[in-house]
Amino acid sequence: ILTDPALPCGPILAEHLSVPSVFFLRGIPCGLDFDATQCPNPPSYVPRGFTDLTDRMNFLQRVKNLVFDTPNYFLCDFVLQPYAKLASEFLQRDVTLPDLLRKASIWLMRSDFVLDYPRPLMPNMIFIGGMNCAHKK
Repeated sequence: ILTDPALPCGPILAEHLSVPSVFFLRGIPCGLDFDATQCPNPPSYVPRGFTDLTDRMNFLQRVKNLVFDTPNYFLCDFVLQPYAKLASEFLQRDVTLPDLLRKASIWLMRSDFVLDYPRPLMPNMIFIGGMNCAHKK
């Protein structure tokens, strides 16, 4: 199943049908893509979205990065809890969203490695470019 895992209905369906899933995404809120692929994501190195920081930060910028990321832990649990409950009821077993996302065959990352920031990748993560521009004649 080719799906965008931002709303986890596709991964739930792929798990139910026992078919491989291919994720096509720009990014998942709350860093679930990092958690699911088990990529390192320390706030002292990886800049968070909307902070305008790079991977070279001084101490105060690292603190800002950590503080900016803190609300995600609480907000994301609240927002994604209904999907975890839906998946557990539908699949008739206890399951978490990272467990569903870990079973992806390939992650097609629709972002540009150079423009975002350098980050570690797992072997099943492929950058396919984030710019959607047409060539002018």
